[in-house]
Amino acid sequence: MSLHLAAAQLVTLAAEGGEHGGNHNSLNPAVTGGGALIVLLLLLWITTRFNRDR
Repeated sequence: MSLHLAAAQLVTLAAEGGEHGGNHNSLNPAVTGGGALIVLLLLLWITTRFNRDR
C-alpha cells in the first residue's frame, strides 16, 4: 500500500467521521481530566517512593 493511497483513505475516513461531532455522550471532560490528574499524581507518588536517595 502506498503512502498516497493510505493518506487518501485516512482523509476519507476523517471526512465521514466529522458528521457526528466526535464526542461520545458518556464522556464528561471534567471526569476525564480529573481521572487523568489522579493517575498522574499516583504515578508521581510511586516514583518518589522508589527514589529515596534524594
